[in-house]
Order: sequence, then C-alpha cells, then structure tokens
Amino acid sequence: MNDYSAPLQAKREQLLARGVLMMDPAAVYVEDQVEVGAGTMLLPGTILRGKTVIGQNCRIGPYAMLTACTVEDGCTVNASQCEESVIERDCQIGPYAHIRPHCVVGAGSSIGAFVQLKNCNLGRGTKMAHLTYVGDSDVGDGCNFGCGTITCNYDGFQKHRTTIGSGVFVGCNTNLVAPVTVEDGAFIAAGTTVTQPVPEDAMAIGRVRQEVKEGWAAENRQKKGKR
Repeated sequence: MNDYSAPLQAKREQLLARGVLMMDPAAVYVEDQVEVGAGTMLLPGTILRGKTVIGQNCRIGPYAMLTACTVEDGCTVNASQCEESVIERDCQIGPYAHIRPHCVVGAGSSIGAFVQLKNCNLGRGTKMAHLTYVGDSDVGDGCNFGCGTITCNYDGFQKHRTTIGSGVFVGCNTNLVAPVTVEDGAFIAAGTTVTQPVPEDAMAIGRVRQEVKEGWAAENRQKKGKR
C-alpha cells in the first residue's frame, strides 16, 4: 500500500465503523474532511471531496462525484457531479445531472438526466426530469420543467437572473430570456420564448401558428427526383 492509498483506506474503515455502507470499499474515494451519516450507501465509483457532508440513509453513486457539497438525509445522487451546493432532504439527483456551484436544491426535488443547474435556488418539490439548463435563477416550490427548457442568462456582456414563482408549469422547449419574472401558478406553453413578465395564473404562449400545406412533401420529393 503506497503513501496515498493508506489514508484513503483508513477513512473508508472509519466510515464503515460508523455505519456507512459500501458495496465495494476499494472502489470508493473519500477525502479526510468528508462526513457521511449512518445507513448511507456509497456505491462503486463514488468520489467525495473537500468539506462534503452526506446525511443519513442516502444512496450515492455509482459514479458520482461531490465536491464541497451538503447532501441532507434520504437523498439519491446517481452518476452525477455536484459542486459547492446544498441538496436538501429526500432529493433525487441524476443520472447524468450536473449541479454547478452555488445551488440550493429544495427538499423532495427531482433533477434528472442531462439537467444542469448553476447558481440557482430551487424550492421544495420542483421537478426537472431531463435535458434542461437553469442558471442564475430563483425558483419556487412545486414547479415542473419540461424537457428542453433553458434560462438564457447571458446577453453577451452580463449574466441576468430569472425569477419563477411557485406552482409554475414550464412546457417543453421553453426559453426564458433573463431578466424575466414568471409569477405563481403561471403556465408556459411548449415552444415558447419568454421575454416579458408572466402574471400570476396566466398562460404565456409565444410561437408561430402552425400552417399545413397539403401535398407539399410529395411535390418536394418529385422536384428533387425522389419518390
């Protein structure tokens, strides 16, 4: 055992003695300052760095890396990276999520596949299932973000914040152009680009009306010599 692996082994043994579970201890990397609560399972490929604090009865990994994070009781972090952020109790993170520095993820929230958060505060029970970017934002409780939602926080010169109230439904493929505010209970239709404030309990829709041209596809194929 080399000089580097000896303290790692000592840390693993310390955690195991305190009731932390590891499926394969040799496949877990935990730095000395890390704290982990009893009943938490560290799965293979887990890397815990800096002043990370993990609560009780969590499930971390496989292949998760947390740096200087606080993760409260009952959370799952699956195949994701989290940095300098707070994940409140009973959250589901991942797989393949990236929580960048200065985020707070409210209790009971779900952050799913290919979601990235940056410098934002999420309320309790907010859900982002997949393919979403939320940066420089304050989001209330019980919001639902559809696939492909983006906060457009950078205008080429400065970063701006997006403010979203509680109980907001954000449809798929929505662009929120900051600075912008969406108030409680609002509904944003799929495919909308939001550039103006959305009042409480209103619906915002901003997309081109669909036009159907009968026979166009067949004519186009014929012009190009394709059947």
